[in-house]
Amino acid sequence: MKIICVGRNYAEHAAELGDDPPKEPLLFGKFDNTLIGDGDAIVLPPEATHVDAEAELALEIGTRGHRIAEADALDHIRGYRVANDLSARNLQYSDSQWTRAKGFDTFCPLGATLVPVSELGDGSGLRVVQRLNGDILQAGNTRDLIFSVPFLVSYISNVFTLEPGDLILTGTPSGVGWARDPKLALQPGDVVEVEVEGVGLLRNPVVN
Repeated sequence: MKIICVGRNYAEHAAELGDDPPKEPLLFGKFDNTLIGDGDAIVLPPEATHVDAEAELALEIGTRGHRIAEADALDHIRGYRVANDLSARNLQYSDSQWTRAKGFDTFCPLGATLVPVSELGDGSGLRVVQRLNGDILQAGNTRDLIFSVPFLVSYISNVFTLEPGDLILTGTPSGVGWARDPKLALQPGDVVEVEVEGVGLLRNPVVN
């Protein structure tokens, strides 16, 4: 199983981090040690001085494919899930790549509910929200994705053969704690909620 993530796929999120929107999808990966479920604790590692949650629409592959045509992409998707891409920002910006910052245990909470493509189509037009202790931090919409779900499936399949069970996290909207003034990092005792319209709610406590 592969966890393939897309960085800076909302223009406003790229801008709040001081980056130009990417001309091609910016891909990175997570490993399955990062996966936890609804209600499981996000563990803050001692190496991370600033951890952000990132609300995302995730898709799960249902049919194997390589070099999939964009027009055929939805035929390869089993359905959609809610995901949270945790990021240790101090490490993300000090390292030359993102593996360590994104790869700690518990850094990919994933919702148990799988909503089929027959209900949500290409996943566009869905509200994506992150709440921290009940307060809204992120409120975006998948209609604002720079690269759509069908395009991502096609593009990524040119690199990796996609297998049933593989996950693609499609990116996060603006509002993350790192971009705020003052910055807002996750703390022990916090509760993070990620909600994607039509897909479900993912809720995780935060601990040291």
